[in-house]
Amino acid sequence: MDAVKKARERFAKYPLIYAKCAKQGSLYARCVLLREDSVKKDDCVKEFQEFNACLQIACKELKTKL
Repeated sequence: MDAVKKARERFAKYPLIYAKCAKQGSLYARCVLLREDSVKKDDCVKEFQEFNACLQIACKELKTKL
């Protein structure tokens, strides 16, 4: 049951992680939505990489993982 407890603690931090990266997440979502009908692989790779990097930094700050 220790694994379940750790998972719940980790999931409880998700809103904080995503809140720290709201700007990057919005830019990524906007990029995808602008290409909604014709989105292709690597269309928004720059925005995704920035969002992902932000998430990784936020996780390190909160001493958790995604």
